[in-house]
Amino acid sequence: MGRSRVRLLWTALAGALAAVLLISGCGSQSSGGGGTGGGAQAQAPAAKVHLEPGGGGDVNPAAPVKVSVERGKLDDVALTNGDGKEVEGELAADGLSWTAGEQLGYGKTYTWSGEATGTDGQSVPVQGSFTTVSPAKTVRATVNPTDHTEVGVAMPISVKFDQPVTDKAAAERALQVRPSVPVEGAWAWLSDKQVDWRPKEYWPAGTQVEVDANLYGVHYGEGEYGRSDLTTKFSVGRSQIVKADASTHQMIVEQDGKQIASYPASYGKDHDPELNTPNGTYMVMQKNPVEIMDNPRYGYTDVEKKWAVRMSNHGEFIHENEENRANLGKVNTSHGCINLSEADAKAYFDGALIGDPIEVTGAVTTMEPRFDVFDWMIDWEQWQQKSAL
Repeated sequence: MGRSRVRLLWTALAGALAAVLLISGCGSQSSGGGGTGGGAQAQAPAAKVHLEPGGGGDVNPAAPVKVSVERGKLDDVALTNGDGKEVEGELAADGLSWTAGEQLGYGKTYTWSGEATGTDGQSVPVQGSFTTVSPAKTVRATVNPTDHTEVGVAMPISVKFDQPVTDKAAAERALQVRPSVPVEGAWAWLSDKQVDWRPKEYWPAGTQVEVDANLYGVHYGEGEYGRSDLTTKFSVGRSQIVKADASTHQMIVEQDGKQIASYPASYGKDHDPELNTPNGTYMVMQKNPVEIMDNPRYGYTDVEKKWAVRMSNHGEFIHENEENRANLGKVNTSHGCINLSEADAKAYFDGALIGDPIEVTGAVTTMEPRFDVFDWMIDWEQWQQKSAL
């Protein structure tokens, strides 16, 4: 009898426990995903969208602008500015990314919109906004040589800014030179507003050159940013070098390593350092069929000279001077220019290219490297030291 009662008691307890478990199980099922009990939560969407830029302010407008998705595909994407205009962009064929096709503006707010579908079939929104930086000032730049020009073998590449650049390294990093053949060269800051690139030696004849100045969005310091990108493509012509030895009273022209002309010339006065044609490597800067020359200090104004080739902003030219014909090839009597006969001056003028080098030797003075264009009056080691990088 005692054992039967114990067995009955355990049977009752087991039944009660089963009832409790059954009630507990029914309660969990009825609460579903929306209950506060311990049931499973709704599964998160599989797709994950990445925005570049993702949000915030002071975004650089030149930064990458892109949307990508993991575990899914983009259905549509739009990036809209504050005026409601959509930024041009392209959705990749595989639906995994969208990339902007135009630059963003300074000081604007942009809003992302669109949708992606995950591998689980669930939709995920493309959403967010950001604001681009507002510069204290945008700085304009120019590049020379300009597109589709043919230049001489001494021609430097010059980038000039309309404001002084504080962060020169940032600006220089944005500049790229791509010659068609290997050419060693370097950038050098000649002032706070000008940086030039020149080869170590003269350009090889026939070189094709492309320059990219990706300056838009570059922070030059003190809240100033680049206004726009610049590009140029130019070609280097034949190699023509003027060998101007003042002591010989001749001006020799060499083309592709061979002498093609020797003109009787008169250089600046030997005995007066103020009137010398100073030693130095110049280049053809400008060509004018007629140049008006003034130097009141030496008693002349509004004097017309033909076939004038400017070689320095200090005031030196190669030009015709028929009034000095008796001294050509014999005596140096000019005020610093290289005088030729009219026929010889025209012959040289017609064959000269902007950027041709003019190497002056034999004078009693040497030109200081401070009058444009003085790139070749600085030796290569000094030139490299002028880089900001």
